Formats: sequence, structure tokens, C-alpha cells
Amino acid sequence: MKSDLSTRLLTVTLAAGASFTTGCASIAVTDDAIVERTAFALGLSKSDFTVNNRVNEGATTRYNVRTKSGQEYSCFIGGSIGLLGRAVSEAVCSKKGEPARNPLLR
Repeated sequence: MKSDLSTRLLTVTLAAGASFTTGCASIAVTDDAIVERTAFALGLSKSDFTVNNRVNEGATTRYNVRTKSGQEYSCFIGGSIGLLGRAVSEAVCSKKGEPARNPLLR
């Protein structure tokens, strides 16, 4: 009986550890998620901008956006994969020379 408990505890511990090791943004944050959340953050159509210079830094993805009208933004988005699946934050973008703004506080 003690062996069964030890085996279960080890299984749960390994599963939890695996969820933390796969929590990086390069896996969790898809290109589609970036476009969708950036469109919402900037109040633009998905076809009104391009995304470039994507850099994954742990659980954060940083990237640049250029709109069709020529405006440039620096953005970031967070993402992880855990026991409950994929979790991706809203994008936070700042126009070059302005502070970052939270799209949920418009």
C-alpha cells in the first residue's frame, strides 16, 4: 500500500513538473494568437498590420507591429501551457515613444 501511494505521488509530481517545463511562450503563443490579440489591443482589423521581429523570452513573446498607415508599435504577450491547457494573455502594445497601454482599460 505504501508503494502505491509513493507511485501516485511520483506520477503527480512528474506531471506537475512537466507542465512547468512546457510553459514557454514559443510553444504556447501561436502566430494566430499574436495577430488576434494584437488586433484587439490596437482596435484594428487583422489585415491592417504586420508582425515582425518576434522574440521569445521565457513565458513572454515580444514583437514589433507596423500598421498599413505606417505607425509602429512594440508589443508583448505572455503564454504558458499547464495542466489545464494553453493560456495566452492579451497583447500589450505601445506606440513608439509612448508608454504601454492595457487594452482592457480603454
